[in-house]
Formats: sequence, structure tokens, C-alpha cells
Amino acid sequence: MGGGHTPKIVGTVWGLLVLNTLGSAGAKTIVPLPRSLIQMVTMGALVAAFALALAVNLRPRIRASAYVFLLTLLLVTSVISSAHLESGFGALFRCTRLALFVGTLWLLSRWWDGSLTFVRHHIRMYLAVLGSVAVGLVVSPGAALPDLYGGRLVGALWPLTPPQIGQYAAVITGLTVLLVLGRRTDRAGAVVVIVPSLVLLALTHTRTATLGLFLGLALAIGSLLLTSAAARRFFTWAVLCATVAAVGFASVLQAWFLRGQSQENFSSLTGRAKVWDALLAAPRTPGEKWFGVGLGDKSFGGLPIDNSWLAVYNEQGLVGVTLVAAIVIVLGGVALLRPPSLERACAIFLISYCAIASYTEAGLGDASPYLLHLALAATLLAAPAAPLATRETPPRHIPRWARRSEVP
Repeated sequence: MGGGHTPKIVGTVWGLLVLNTLGSAGAKTIVPLPRSLIQMVTMGALVAAFALALAVNLRPRIRASAYVFLLTLLLVTSVISSAHLESGFGALFRCTRLALFVGTLWLLSRWWDGSLTFVRHHIRMYLAVLGSVAVGLVVSPGAALPDLYGGRLVGALWPLTPPQIGQYAAVITGLTVLLVLGRRTDRAGAVVVIVPSLVLLALTHTRTATLGLFLGLALAIGSLLLTSAAARRFFTWAVLCATVAAVGFASVLQAWFLRGQSQENFSSLTGRAKVWDALLAAPRTPGEKWFGVGLGDKSFGGLPIDNSWLAVYNEQGLVGVTLVAAIVIVLGGVALLRPPSLERACAIFLISYCAIASYTEAGLGDASPYLLHLALAATLLAAPAAPLATRETPPRHIPRWARRSEVP
């Protein structure tokens, strides 16, 4: 099932899923865009993605996927928690969005064969998004580096926050580095992706994305050390450069990480810890404890939660937290059991990045870039499907009268 050539329309569907997960909240753009218009574009992209996936897989053929199955269970949990409407009718809208997202992944699973096909779609689409950020920076540096965000880079053409831009830059940088090490892309093409992405990442001052990139790459490249001389050389040089940078530029790196904040503010994770403590201390009924209050905007008391695990606990309860933990554990376990390969290394990078980012970013419980990154990891860990042409067909029965009339 799913063997053979992947239709080009599948790449379009993946790009539409990326567009849907960009979100509608962010900085003020050069040309003001009404939030309703942005939501219409992102939701329209999801509806179009589902319709195209269904059109290209009209007689639905799907592959077994533990990842998408667990997402389906998370969807059921979300519907149960949202049915009480504690989070308003918006919760049911978000459930519909998650249902379309999961349904599209089921339809695309037909082409999940452990290859790098979807990695290339992922990089191209997020590179286009970062391209719009770079254009906005050139056209209007003031709008792209506003005082409201402390001079950090934002999307001036499309409303993107610094953490979003940092995430996209870190993910495609890590994947491209691994493709270069695996000799699946040329160095000139890789430079075009990596250098601008790192510049944009630095301008966002996003600590989570930076740590996720370096720690995720360390784990991914570590999985290749026994089988790849290029990985061993890169790892050695990376350790050497990191040591020199830590010694020679310690004060500069510290200033970049602190972003002008006090030590107290930094230690409280920019105020996140106060929101987390208040969320955990809030009284809950048994139903809210196990199933949450329904899908919302990932905030508590009007402040962003900025932690995937606590956001899931708030909206989908302990059942949701268990399912999300199962997703990460299952994907990580499968990756560890696979023999060393470039595809496995890319999956390890994506899983590690999402696990690290989950501590200070929300998104593992709803349609988001993080779930799309993990879906990409699932495509890389899928076993190759046997091509239809190689499957044995039973011998055709030839009637006796026809056999007699055959010319010897």
C-alpha cells in the first residue's frame, strides 16, 4: 500500500497544512490584516488540504500509524472535554479544525514510506515562510523589529511572533544540516537555507529554538556516529567551535540569552512560572481533572500558558496528557529501535526538538506546527511499503477448450 511515485499534489497538501498552522495572532503587519481574514485564509487552507487529500486518495487507502491513531484518540478526548462548552463555542470550532487536520494526515499516510519526500516539502514550505519574514525585514525594519517585542524579529508581512520564526528557522536548519551530512543535497543549496535561517534565528533571540536546534542536532548526529565519517567530523568540529565560543564569547552569549532581563525574570522563565503555579493551584472538578475544560487559546487567567503539558492538562485533562506522552514515547521508542540511517536521524532531531520546546511552548494538544513536525517524524519512521507491481497475482484459470485450441 502506498508504494510507487508520490503525486505532486501531496506536496501541495502538506504545504497547505503548514499554512494552516501558522496561526492568526502575532505582531502588527505593514499592511494591517484583519484577524478574521487571516483566520479565513488559514482555515480555508485546511479545508482545501483535506479536499485535495481526499481527491488524490478517493478510494481511501491508509496505512497503519500509531501516531495518527493516538492523535485520533486525542481528538475524541478533545470532543468530550469541549462538549460542555466551558470554553465556549470556539472549543467546538477548534475540535472541527483538529478533526480535519487528523483526517488529512490519515489520507496522506498512504504515501508514508520512510523516505525523505516529506522532509523536502517541509523545508521548502517553511523556507518560503521565512522568505516572507526576510522581505518584511528589508521593506520595513521598524515594523519587523518593533519595540513592543523588545527589538526581536517578527513577521511584518504575515503576523508571526519571534518564537514562531525561531522555531521554523531552527527546524529547517537542523534538517538541512542532516541532509548535507547524508549527502542528499549539495552544499551550495544547503548554504542558501542554513545561513539566512541562522541569521533570522539570531534576530528573534529565541532561546527555546536555539537550545532545541543544538541539542536536537547533537542527538541526531550522535545516532550517526558509528556509521558516518562525515557525522564524526562534523561532531568533532562542532564541539571544538562550541568550546571556543563558550570561552571567548561568554559575555556576548550571556547577554543574548538574557535579552536585557534581570536574573530574577530569567529564572522565572519570563513570568511563565507564575502562570503555571496558578493553573496547578486552581480548583477542578473530577471531570475537569481527567478531561479538561475543552480546547481553548492555550491561556489561563488571560495569560499564555506557554507549556505544552500544562496546556494539555488544562484543556484535555490527565487523559490528554497521557495520550501526548504516549505519542512522544512511541515515536521515540520506534526511532531508537530502527537501525542507524539518515531518515532515523531526522526523526530523532524532530522528536527531540518538539520534546525540548514543549517545556516553554504550547501546541502538542492541538493542530500546530509541533504536531506537523511529529507527523514528519512518523513519515520517516514508517516501514517502506511493498510496490504493487511486485506483489504476486494468482495464476489465471484457462478453460480446457481454450487450452486445446492453443497453437503448439
